[in-house]
Amino acid sequence: MLANCAAYQDGRKLADIAVEDISEYVGRPDCFVWVALVQPTPEELDQMAEEFGLHPLAVEDARKGHQRPKIEEYEDSLFAVLQTIEPAVDDADDGLLVGEIDVFAGRNYILSIRQRTQKGFVDVRARCEREPELLRVGSGFVLYAIIDAVVDRYFPVVDELESSLEDAESRLFDGSSTQDRFEELYALKRRLMTLKHATAPLMEAVGKLYGGRVPQLCVGTQEYFRDVYDHLSRINAAIENIREMLATAITVNIAMISLGESEVTKRLAAWGALITVPTLIAGVYGMNFEQMPELKWVAGYPFALAVMLVIDSFLFWRFRRAKWL
Repeated sequence: MLANCAAYQDGRKLADIAVEDISEYVGRPDCFVWVALVQPTPEELDQMAEEFGLHPLAVEDARKGHQRPKIEEYEDSLFAVLQTIEPAVDDADDGLLVGEIDVFAGRNYILSIRQRTQKGFVDVRARCEREPELLRVGSGFVLYAIIDAVVDRYFPVVDELESSLEDAESRLFDGSSTQDRFEELYALKRRLMTLKHATAPLMEAVGKLYGGRVPQLCVGTQEYFRDVYDHLSRINAAIENIREMLATAITVNIAMISLGESEVTKRLAAWGALITVPTLIAGVYGMNFEQMPELKWVAGYPFALAVMLVIDSFLFWRFRRAKWL
């Protein structure tokens, strides 16, 4: 579906144009065209490839989708794949919806393709149109604005993960089910790795847009891409901190399971000792031998019971003092 198709000149919007007129405006040296597609059909994508003269390998990646975040250079154009991370409507995918933004950027055009995303980029277009002095730079600034918007949407996800981890840590010692705690921690780990897979490759790709041999399209906007790189560095540092805290929480949970099993073992051992003593005494006096020292003793029965009671009482006191019971 075509979401928007507009032509810009000297940092100002000229007009919304028809798809058939794209090649005409792209041919002008002082204009660039910005097109946004949402879940395009193969026919729509082929039409855009013809209008803009897109590289077939980049078009193939956009058609297949589910690509690793990357930024590739094709002659005088760039192809960027970005992953969006949004809260899912339902609990599928651990509560996160992973979408994809494919961006074709050339000297006179920007083509963005949204797939499996809930929130659009109308605010990005409005921001660029409010800053004509920057929009005058051309498609390089628009590419920055799109990447910056995607990266900024990662921060609420990081904050939500930190809050979830704090809640999970607070429930480690509240006596809740061990299985529930493990499921919660590992679900949090899966969400964290989903975010990591979206940000780490993108950080590496963005680093090539402001340092070293910068693509011609990005000349004049290096400081903006450096700012995006700094944001990604902060996000990745936060992810590593959460990973370490999460690993610690999992270790503590395992230790608590071992501690709980040890407590159960001690209780079983204590009760076993309490049962063993009277069993031993009763077993001795229950043997069927004719010659036994206390066989004819009148007080033998109450004496044996008293011995059992005294020994078990002493053991019970010792186990309670040692906190085994």
